[in-house]
Amino acid sequence: MMAPMTKKECGALGERLAGKHLESLGHIVLERNYRAGHLEVDLITKAKDGLHFVEVKSLVAPIAEDPTSKVDSAKRRRITSAALHYLNCEEVGSSLEVFFDIVTVIFEGSTHTITYYPSAWIPMYT
Repeated sequence: MMAPMTKKECGALGERLAGKHLESLGHIVLERNYRAGHLEVDLITKAKDGLHFVEVKSLVAPIAEDPTSKVDSAKRRRITSAALHYLNCEEVGSSLEVFFDIVTVIFEGSTHTITYYPSAWIPMYT
């Protein structure tokens, strides 16, 4: 049996596993923990269909609620703002489609389950 993980260790391991999972699906990881001031995006990947801004939620079982519910409207706004900063500051090409995804990693004992939610939300610009 694995020793208990701290929240920080759980998050870091979950982000590494999520990145590997997305790579297995054909994504190229461009950034990990991209920061724009106090804003952050866990993973930024490029795939055939475009650029993906990915929020990773890592939890240890048992869990009481759907992990995607932790990506509330305020969190989505912060990720969208960080994505806009990235798009304005990096040479990524203006013709790329942009997606906002969630990957959940649930740890249970020595195993884990990864679930990918492509296009988990579409930002509303006002």
